[in-house]
Amino acid sequence: MMTQNQTSAETRPAAFALVNPPGLYDPSANGYSHLGVVASGTRLVFVAGQGGETADGALSSDFRSQVRQALVNLKTALAAADAETGHVVKLTALIVDHNELRLHIFGEELARAFGHGPKPTCTLIPVPRLALDGMLFEVEAIAAAAA
Repeated sequence: MMTQNQTSAETRPAAFALVNPPGLYDPSANGYSHLGVVASGTRLVFVAGQGGETADGALSSDFRSQVRQALVNLKTALAAADAETGHVVKLTALIVDHNELRLHIFGEELARAFGHGPKPTCTLIPVPRLALDGMLFEVEAIAAAAA
C-alpha cells in the first residue's frame, strides 16, 4: 500500500514512481516531488534545455510568455520521442534574475502545462544570464516511458 505522499499507479506510468518519503517536507505546494524512481528496462528520454523561443526564433521579453513557450517546446520535444509530460521524472529550470514572483509564475505555468497531480522532481537554478540575449527561462527534462 502506498503512503499518502506517494503517487498512485493510476496517475503515473508504470515506468516510474514519484515519491515524497516520510521525514522530508511535502514539496507538492512548491510544484515538485523529492524522488523519481525509474523501473529497469524503461526507455529514458533526455530533453535538452528548452527556452521560450517560438519555432521561428522569436523571443518575447515577458517572463511568463517565455515560461509558457518553453513548456510548449518541451511538450513538442517529448512528443517527438513518443512521450508526454506525464512521463517526465526530472526537470531542471534555470531562471534569470530569480525572485519570488518569478517562482510563482513558474509554478502556475508548470501546473497549467502538467495538470493536476504530483509534479516531477525539479531543481531550480537562479542564473545571471542564459545562452541568448533576452532569454529569461530554460527548462530541461528527463522522461521515462515504456520501452
